[in-house]
Amino acid sequence: MNKQLKKLIYAAICLALCYVLPFLTLGDVTLGTMFSLMHIPVFLCGFLCGWQWGLAVGFVAPLLRSLTLSRPPILPTGLAMAFELAAYGLVVGLLFKVLPRKAWSIYVSLIVAMLLGRVVSGVANAIILGIQGNAYTFEVFLAKHFVEALPAIVLHIIFVPLVVMAFERAKLIENNPKRKE
Repeated sequence: MNKQLKKLIYAAICLALCYVLPFLTLGDVTLGTMFSLMHIPVFLCGFLCGWQWGLAVGFVAPLLRSLTLSRPPILPTGLAMAFELAAYGLVVGLLFKVLPRKAWSIYVSLIVAMLLGRVVSGVANAIILGIQGNAYTFEVFLAKHFVEALPAIVLHIIFVPLVVMAFERAKLIENNPKRKE
């Protein structure tokens, strides 16, 4: 199968998963924040399809849900999430491409993406809320992105690398000549 067509199909599946996985929290905002299920397909898209598709799916997914379901609300959450998830897909895809093919590189790609995406979200929230005349303090940033999100962080660090390694074993991720087995 054509590589670009395969990436398009994977990206479409990841976007669809971004749309439906949050339903598993049954609309409970606390559970949604706690597990951040929409983030998982974005990470996977970056690993499977590369940074371009990861960035696109990450940016579109929360906006699509905001516009069709009003969850998350478009401002400030949906827009800030669009930048956060776009950063996740971008960073994980770039790092996965250049790091050696070792299990640790999957974890490094994921963790760096998680950190940078959270910084991007913090900046986006500060700008959006600032324009609205509201404050976004460093304490709120830490509480929202690290304390409240701790279950999601643990879930992502355990689940995402396992899925990526399974895709690699099944040869569903294109071999990169820069990465060594």
